[in-house]
Amino acid sequence: MDYAWRFLAEYWAVLAEMAPYLLLGFAVAGMLSVLIRPEMVERHLGGGRLLSVVKAAAFGVPLPLCSCGVIPVASSLRKHGAGRGATTAFLISTPQTGIDSLFVTFSLLGGVFAIFRAAAALVSGVCGGALVEWLDREPARPPERSGGLAACDPAGADVCCSTAPPACTDACCSQAGRTGKLRRAMAYGFVDLPRDIALHLLIGLALAALISVLIPENFFSERVSPGLGQMLVMLALGIPVYVCATASVPIAAALILHAGVSPGAALVFLMTGPATNAATLLTLHHTMGRRTAGLYLVSVAVSALASGLLMDAFFAGAGLQARAGTAWEVPAWVQTISAVVLLAVLGFAILSRKPRTV
Repeated sequence: MDYAWRFLAEYWAVLAEMAPYLLLGFAVAGMLSVLIRPEMVERHLGGGRLLSVVKAAAFGVPLPLCSCGVIPVASSLRKHGAGRGATTAFLISTPQTGIDSLFVTFSLLGGVFAIFRAAAALVSGVCGGALVEWLDREPARPPERSGGLAACDPAGADVCCSTAPPACTDACCSQAGRTGKLRRAMAYGFVDLPRDIALHLLIGLALAALISVLIPENFFSERVSPGLGQMLVMLALGIPVYVCATASVPIAAALILHAGVSPGAALVFLMTGPATNAATLLTLHHTMGRRTAGLYLVSVAVSALASGLLMDAFFAGAGLQARAGTAWEVPAWVQTISAVVLLAVLGFAILSRKPRTV
């Protein structure tokens, strides 16, 4: 019984601490879904090779798309003229972070860790895309003209315009007339996005609570010394396992604070867990070939290890702890209310999910 109460206490503590920032992240993600239009993405990713790779990686960092949600978007970019390098850069950087996961990282691991995570996602995307451009070059090809990144029925524009960005053209959305930008943003931020991550997030919180309750303090560090050894273990764990960028944060925080994992090793898990899984690799193999899929996996693994080593060196040199804390303390009553609201949002997201049709 004591373990059950400790589990519930840990679960609620992490949920309450991250809830205000995650709700804010949902709101910002909703606004991004309205402001970043597919025509803009297509225009910027269709230029020069290296510049397109950099732009693709930068576009992907704030977008709140998981590794499954990013696949159809990347496929559409590919159809509309994006090269292998730009598409790979987008596929690497996008699932690692999102505006929502960065807010959660800030709340649980501190501002330095959040900035480092965003920078690592950007650099790994650029390196992976550049590697593909260098070793798997393809002849230039004209984009397919289909009127946007996704087909859109003006009659269903309300639904269309609330889907994950980029989804429909401005022309399509403007035909709706009945739905303003704010409504579309909130529909995406507090309905569509939570549907994608709700179950994974609740499971991630449960795993974090279990780690806190069942694993003795410094259990991991006493068996595997901090440094490259821990990072290789996290790499082996993160590559085959799917965990979304937001849900991975409480797990990483529990590994750092209770199991003795170094910040760099936790970063390796945060990079590889969301960015690599069987679905992504199989899709890459099918759409862009075996070589691109192999380069994708190698670039993510090498970038994660390099970022982890750099983070550990930076934290040690600056005398920083794994959790620096936020710049201000959110009042307990705000955390409690936010946690209740977040549970309601996640519960509605799970209950309103449509069953998949075969």
